[in-house]
Amino acid sequence: MAAVSLEIIKKDSQTKARLGKLYTPHGVIDTPVFMPVGTQATVKTLSPEELEQIGAKIILGNTYHLFLRPGHELIRRAGGLHQFMNWDRAILTDSGGFQVFSLGDLRKITEEGVEFRSHLDGSKQFLSPEKSIEVQMALGSDIVMAFDECTPYPCTHDYAEKSAQRTTRWLKRCKDTLAATDKQALFGIVQGGMFANLRKQSAREITELDLPGYAIGGLSVGETKDLMYEVMDYTVPFLPENKPRYLMGVGSPDALIEGVIRGIDMFDCVLPTRIARNGTAMTRFGKLVIRNAEFADDFNSIDPTCDCYTCKNYSRAYLRHLIKANEIFGLRLMTIHNLRFLTNVMREIREAIQEGNLLAYKQKFFTEYGYEK
Repeated sequence: MAAVSLEIIKKDSQTKARLGKLYTPHGVIDTPVFMPVGTQATVKTLSPEELEQIGAKIILGNTYHLFLRPGHELIRRAGGLHQFMNWDRAILTDSGGFQVFSLGDLRKITEEGVEFRSHLDGSKQFLSPEKSIEVQMALGSDIVMAFDECTPYPCTHDYAEKSAQRTTRWLKRCKDTLAATDKQALFGIVQGGMFANLRKQSAREITELDLPGYAIGGLSVGETKDLMYEVMDYTVPFLPENKPRYLMGVGSPDALIEGVIRGIDMFDCVLPTRIARNGTAMTRFGKLVIRNAEFADDFNSIDPTCDCYTCKNYSRAYLRHLIKANEIFGLRLMTIHNLRFLTNVMREIREAIQEGNLLAYKQKFFTEYGYEK
């Protein structure tokens, strides 16, 4: 039996949205789902218990960062990432590809892999498809991402083509390296830049390997959202109906809704936690920059429609005070709210699919949030 599988519960009649259940060794996850990012074996400022209260059932770990510190062999000795960080629900680990390629001049790409300088101490390091999988096997994540080359934006057609072809070759090496197991599932990643023919070719090639799931990478890297949606429109139809589809690095509410409408099941992004630490809250009525002076004497909750711990107990004025005073508790409260907000949005999306009114939900949400579309 596959380590990870998707059961489609219902398909929306007006869009490509699907309601499903993602089965993993560490629990069943209702999809579509947003996955909080726990880069260094922790979702910044939050405990595993708080993540459970928020409603998170799957989080991400970062192969690049955990490889450099504390090291995958240490985590293996600790019993794997679940045991190490005291998280008994599902974990997806990225391959380290995006972080390595974002190093720019500090890395060198060859067919064998990527040589790079550690951002921690400048030491020379090397990641290959085999090494990335070896690290992720030691981490013991439920979902293992293939080591791919994340194509920059913008780039030429020739560069994107060579990059996508290398990603396919690397995927085959990843598959060969991951030992037959019923505890970890390998997801392939579609690349190809912003070029329709390359995206289709990449999707065709990686789906021939019959993997447990597939991701769309190389988006949300500087292109417009309209272009991102266009790439999804011509990529998703080439991904299997019966396998989970994961859009990497996307987490704004509008993009989540648009992605679901196009048939995406899984999302992740550092956006909600990052802007929380900068004093910005997501609400039903748009973003609020709580650190602004206008909230100094505002004793309302962040969002009166939100059921999170923060909104039940603390005012905008108090949160602004904590943020201005650089108190860690303020960052924690903001993070709790933003993640709970997105968890609630995804729950509402699933309910809308179940009830057959997803497009009406989109229109209402966009109007309240202040989006033009």
